[in-house]
Amino acid sequence: MSSGFILYDDAAARAAEPFALTRPFGELRVGATVVRERWERVLNAKAAGFIGAAHLEAFAEFGAPGSVTGVLKAGTLLVNARCAPNLIARVAAPAAGGAVRCGGVIAAVALARDVNVSELGGGQVPLDELASVRVAARGDADLAVNGWWLTAAWDLIRLLPDVLVADAAALAAAIPDEPPAHVDVLGEHRFAVARGAYVEPQVVVDTTAGDVVVMEGARISAFARLAGPIVIGAHTQVAGGRYSCVAVGEHSRVCGEMSVVSVQGHANKGHDGFVGHSVIGRWANLGAGTITSNLKNSYGQVRVRDSRGEHDTGMQFLGSLIGDHVKVAIGTRLNTGTIIGAGSNLFGDSGPPKYVEPFSWGQDGMYDTYALQKFLAVASLAMQRRSVALTPALRATLTAAWNAAN
Repeated sequence: MSSGFILYDDAAARAAEPFALTRPFGELRVGATVVRERWERVLNAKAAGFIGAAHLEAFAEFGAPGSVTGVLKAGTLLVNARCAPNLIARVAAPAAGGAVRCGGVIAAVALARDVNVSELGGGQVPLDELASVRVAARGDADLAVNGWWLTAAWDLIRLLPDVLVADAAALAAAIPDEPPAHVDVLGEHRFAVARGAYVEPQVVVDTTAGDVVVMEGARISAFARLAGPIVIGAHTQVAGGRYSCVAVGEHSRVCGEMSVVSVQGHANKGHDGFVGHSVIGRWANLGAGTITSNLKNSYGQVRVRDSRGEHDTGMQFLGSLIGDHVKVAIGTRLNTGTIIGAGSNLFGDSGPPKYVEPFSWGQDGMYDTYALQKFLAVASLAMQRRSVALTPALRATLTAAWNAAN
């Protein structure tokens, strides 16, 4: 592999609620895999670190590289984490001052000069300013990849159908085995099952709209219907239900009905209930019967609210954006365009408001701040259920996030 690269969270990436509080943008799952892994595949190089918000400087998770400090030498490849390249794209790192473009916009630049990381601390510096004047202005002799740009957190859903069609096809092509003969498969695309995965009888797979991919160690229980494009991550359990256009990250548990959903990984939706056009953060747990609304009664465009105010998403279908380590009780009903901040623990008979601040604790919209040590204790117990320890680095990251939110 070639030398490493650095992922850069610009100001827009750092404002992507509710996820930016607990992870750099490069560790968000866009389609089938996180942004970092997409660039590693495209560049044939390992990420060497990230530049992001100060409260994430201790971030460490599942082999992800840490934050970088000091001086980046000229020629270092700096990648905008909001660009998700197509998994089949391939590009070599440019020479110093050169760039890689996606959709005509600079997505990565080989620094034209030495750059102190402190210059990028607020995320306000565009990559164009770090390329040579010639490349930044005209794009002469630079490189290009196909892919997608994300400008806000809800783009994880807006782009999911297109990204997942491409991702599922790319991943299916790398799985040579034929699918189990006891599974009913409809449509012309592939049903690809990796070695070590298991699909029980009485599962129906519809590949009419895209490939369906089941990664290693996953298990699909009887009476599930999978309508592509779908990617079921490694060691995930699908306990029956109806699924269409979903990307389920590794070591998750899902059940019920899901449509156009991104599950970031190590998350639980283990019981019945409809989730549509939503993102479920890592280590989140949705109680039995949790239901999201993903369409307004007026059929109008969905507006959302976060700490910066209200935003028109331009989307007719949008459910909930559920942050990392969120817990919601049984029977929770979530309104169209709900954002639940990281670390929140919600219960009660009525649904939460459309914006819940991070680390909220309580019921029926009456919330206190979730006590830090209690939150960390619950997080540790939840992670132990997946045989993952709350390491000192992760504890420090969550503590810093709690402090930043409070």
